[in-house]
Amino acid sequence: MQGQDWVERTGELFEAAMFGGDTSALERSDDVLDAVEAPLSMARGKVLHVRFLNDREENSQELVLFERAAALYGRLGDASGEADALFWVGCWHQVVKGDGAAGVPYFERSYQLAKSVDDRMTMSYAIRHLGFADKDASHFDRARERLTESVTLRREIGFRAGEAAGLVALAYLAAETGDSAAAFGHLDEAQSVAESCGAKAVSGWIEQARTLIRS
Repeated sequence: MQGQDWVERTGELFEAAMFGGDTSALERSDDVLDAVEAPLSMARGKVLHVRFLNDREENSQELVLFERAAALYGRLGDASGEADALFWVGCWHQVVKGDGAAGVPYFERSYQLAKSVDDRMTMSYAIRHLGFADKDASHFDRARERLTESVTLRREIGFRAGEAAGLVALAYLAAETGDSAAAFGHLDEAQSVAESCGAKAVSGWIEQARTLIRS
């Protein structure tokens, strides 16, 4: 619902309930407001997450916002939105709190919901972070399968910057398992992809990975 449409619509529904005695207008108003609040909660949560990545200062409101978004999207029957929100709840546990195991159920549910509506973008994020959890648990073969699936999904939908980032993750995994040749091969491919789409930040990650893997 764009612009002031939701304000006007909820105003009309309020009058219908308050003065017209239409009690069903209250539920319709909830639907309108939930559809506004859910993406707003997501957006605010993502802002807090990036702030955490920049300054490493935890803000518990991030989790509150993502959980609220997941609940609202679930109420609205928006599987794609709920999958996205659940992914970010998982990120809170894995990235902010450093508890990958706690994030796994959220990533799994996110992946399942996203797959049910062919939301391959969210699938690519959820399976990527499941791969990170596998790597941390030394389940390297499964980690490789999941990280590769993430890259494949991103390639299919034309998410080039994400594809490059996924190749960097595969490079780190290859290096950790003793395959330096494969690691640098992934980084070379990642560099080509990043340059083709102007992903300058990812190019920086690639150079950092080269330095770390060589050391």
